[in-house]
Amino acid sequence: MSNITKTAMITVCGRPNVGKSSLTNALVGEKVAIVSNKAQTTRNRIYGIVNREDTQYILLDTPGLHKPKSALGDYMVKVVTSSLSDVDCALLLVEPIPHVGGPEKALIDRIREEKIPCILCINKIDTVEPAELLPVICLLYTSDAADEVWDGFDAIIPISAHKGGGLDDLMHELQKYAQEGPQLFPDGETTDQPERQVMGELLREKLLLCLDKEIPHGTAVEITKF
Repeated sequence: MSNITKTAMITVCGRPNVGKSSLTNALVGEKVAIVSNKAQTTRNRIYGIVNREDTQYILLDTPGLHKPKSALGDYMVKVVTSSLSDVDCALLLVEPIPHVGGPEKALIDRIREEKIPCILCINKIDTVEPAELLPVICLLYTSDAADEVWDGFDAIIPISAHKGGGLDDLMHELQKYAQEGPQLFPDGETTDQPERQVMGELLREKLLLCLDKEIPHGTAVEITKF
């Protein structure tokens, strides 16, 4: 019998290919969002559901924020920005390099506008030496990113979604944003996606993995019989 008495809505955001879906899958404990090395793999907001002790965490995995060049791109950008409303916390994912560009600045501006807490997650720490992380933390979000040093992060947590490093620390931090309330999803449910949609996404993931020049990354899958 579930003992859930709290919930926390968490938006996972960042530029394309920083590991948002990989992080969501790692925290959920199974694949609920497809992953590839092609930009804009995630097109819709996907809920990943994690039950820990007395809290249900709803992770909103979002498309990577980018400069749209198509109607699909416009839609994906709207999905990202709308996902930063009415949530308890935002996770801003970046790679372990001391540089920030337009997507991060736009997300920071949106987070400020919504006045929501934000945790900075430096992902892919398994790809750099530990000594390289301190310069990243010190140099992130200087004048080229936000026109001023922004000290508004509640925490800065280095993680590896691929190897699992730092994820316990991240979950401990997320516990602070849980609100008293009823369980939103039943026990055993790990995503809001219907089974048909999950199967279609898994097929699209295989197309992205196995095909390159034959089919562009804009391919789509429609399940007509299930």
